[in-house]
Amino acid sequence: MKKILVIGGNGQLGNCFRKLAPEFENRFEFNFTDSETLDITEAEKVSDFFYDFQPHFCINASAYTAVDLAETESEKAFAVNADGVANLASACDEHKTVLIHISTDYVFDGDTNISYSEDNFTNPQGVYGASKLKGEELALSLNPKTVVIRTSWLYSEFNRNFVKTMLNLFSSKDELGVVSDQFGQPTNANDLAEAVMKIIETEPKTYGIFHFSNYPETSWFGFAEKIAQFSESKIKLNAIATARFPTPAKRPKRSTMSLDKIEETYGIEPKHWENSLEECIEILKKQ
Repeated sequence: MKKILVIGGNGQLGNCFRKLAPEFENRFEFNFTDSETLDITEAEKVSDFFYDFQPHFCINASAYTAVDLAETESEKAFAVNADGVANLASACDEHKTVLIHISTDYVFDGDTNISYSEDNFTNPQGVYGASKLKGEELALSLNPKTVVIRTSWLYSEFNRNFVKTMLNLFSSKDELGVVSDQFGQPTNANDLAEAVMKIIETEPKTYGIFHFSNYPETSWFGFAEKIAQFSESKIKLNAIATARFPTPAKRPKRSTMSLDKIEETYGIEPKHWENSLEECIEILKKQ
């Protein structure tokens, strides 16, 4: 039985893999870690863990994701998002392990009207994006058997995310302003987890960078409108410009990604984001 090591097992995406794991119990042995059981910033501990577990696949679902805080905590962001990834990639290379590393649309500057392909020029606008880009580069350079998956606007029924934040605000406010001039692709983390497992099941022989999200693009305001609709909220939503909601870190204005490569290579067909969102809200209603 092949072994899968999931780094960041208590995070949003990690919990989606935990949810999926029983479906694969006859084919794969899963091992879920968090920062307490395995600190990826410590190379020796990573090396020892790999020697003990001997994984065939390593899914790095961990990251420093505090986009605004990263502007003043750059060392922490790079320690996890770059140095930690290098430690994982080096261990993967030593043990011939396939590394599946999750990255972000924030590696792009968002100054375009076309969808970004995997080969397009990267130009992160903040520390978070820069640290994630460095992690991509290190992963690909240190382990030839690496699949980098860039995703965007991740949400699920687990942990903190935009959907759950909106639902909480809907229950306590009568009116809410939401940014309407930033565009991207909402992604249900459960769909991402399923895509990763499909790649693992096909025994990847094509490595490199891939994009995965739900489709098509929308704005944060459009996203919020659908959250309100599917949750049957009566809140009044107001479209506001980014300039009215200043943040320490600059966000990409339009970071829409092309999804053709992952579909052509692995046969993974992304879902419409509205359908995946409705599924998530139905789950949340039952909690």
